[in-house]
Amino acid sequence: LFLAMHYTSDTTTAFSSVTHICRDVNYGWVIRYLHANGASMFFICLFIHVGRGLYYGSYMFLETWNIGVVLLFTVMATAFM
Repeated sequence: LFLAMHYTSDTTTAFSSVTHICRDVNYGWVIRYLHANGASMFFICLFIHVGRGLYYGSYMFLETWNIGVVLLFTVMATAFM
């Protein structure tokens, strides 16, 4: 929410708004990098969780596995919004 207050999604001003966040907003650079690295860590943990499910054979429980796959695709679709 804090980053959204200072970000403009217009194609002509998006880069300058990110530059503004990093240079002019108090601790904006920290919040931006924490947000970017936190999102990456979230997906790393998600893929490790899926790998663990594959390793332990959780795909044998079809209903649970299908719900997990739907959640995975939902999270991936949300990341592109």
